[in-house]
Amino acid sequence: MLYVEVDELGADTWKLEPVIELLKQGAVGVIPTDTVYAIVCDSKSNSAIERLRRIKNIEPSKPLSILCCSLRDIDTYTTGFPSGDGQGHADIFRAVKHCLPGPYTFILTASKELPKQCVRYGTKTAKYASRKKVGVRMPDDAICQAILEKINAPLISTSVRSPKENEWMVDPVVIADIYGPEGLDFIVDGGVRVADPSTVVDMTGSYPKITRLGKGPKLHWMVAEDDDESAFYVEDLMPSATS
Repeated sequence: MLYVEVDELGADTWKLEPVIELLKQGAVGVIPTDTVYAIVCDSKSNSAIERLRRIKNIEPSKPLSILCCSLRDIDTYTTGFPSGDGQGHADIFRAVKHCLPGPYTFILTASKELPKQCVRYGTKTAKYASRKKVGVRMPDDAICQAILEKINAPLISTSVRSPKENEWMVDPVVIADIYGPEGLDFIVDGGVRVADPSTVVDMTGSYPKITRLGKGPKLHWMVAEDDDESAFYVEDLMPSATS
């Protein structure tokens, strides 16, 4: 297993070249993000996606997330963010641009460009599902961004948790001890992180609804699960001039 230590501010990203080559060859490894560490692989490698599921012990019925370098990637692999139509529907895209890159996971409807392994379901009822969703991230992390830029494609991603305690694992040395024997090909050490996951916002409903509050703060255009949705209007969803 390749173990690479990189400056957390990205001053020596040249060290990432062997990691990029491994990813292109179908490797599965661990990289830092702006929240917790993530197990990643190339979105174009079916065998790597299967290995990632096995290493993390993710059920085939559970969709995976993707790490994107740009809004263009998000538009390619999803149907995009809701945009205003002049008929009372807010232009959420304008608001989202204010918090990306950042510690948010946005749940969007997947496009046909996304590999089926990311959105597939383990039961036959999947073919009756009209909408398949995927979590999308654009991390504000120098190392993660450098990897995404160099590979020039989204990465399949799942956050690193302890297999036994189900707690976030933030020390790359410990991650290597636990997951290395499970078949990881590399680990990028960007220092110990804080156990603070991304804030998850479901964008597929009537309102952008927070399903998990994490590192990313609740913004004025987001609805918490315990909020009264009827109290929200189009104006509330628009970014203010000072945001």
